[in-house]
Amino acid sequence: MLKIRLQRIGRRNDPHFRMLVAEHTAGPKSNKFVEKVGTLNPKTKELQLNAERIKYWLSVGAKASDRVHNMLVKAGIIKADTINVLPQKAPVIKEVSATSEATQDKGEEDASDTGDKTDEVSDTEEVTEEKVEDSAEETKEEKAEEEV
Repeated sequence: MLKIRLQRIGRRNDPHFRMLVAEHTAGPKSNKFVEKVGTLNPKTKELQLNAERIKYWLSVGAKASDRVHNMLVKAGIIKADTINVLPQKAPVIKEVSATSEATQDKGEEDASDTGDKTDEVSDTEEVTEEKVEDSAEETKEEKAEEEV
């Protein structure tokens, strides 16, 4: 499958890119490309494209990489929506134990009966403090049993 993608050329700290039509299995620095269809200088934002050849290769079945696709959309060569090329962040998932869910559900029922949500917060804080104290006592008892 043919792809239209960028190949970095230029010196260190002075990037320049070629826009190439190449086989998708060929490495980006292998110089095994079918045709050069444009250049990009990111420092000066200079973009030179051969629109006729790009349209030809797209009509033949070549696929544009995501960044090249966005460049072609901005240049007006193709009409499509841009693609988000930034990686997606994974959502933060908080783990909640089953017992704490049950106490929260109970606290929500109590708060819904009275219509006051301030009681809910204090009830859950008291329950968590009791759990911490109970677990501390259990660990002390277990250590005492192990020593005997």
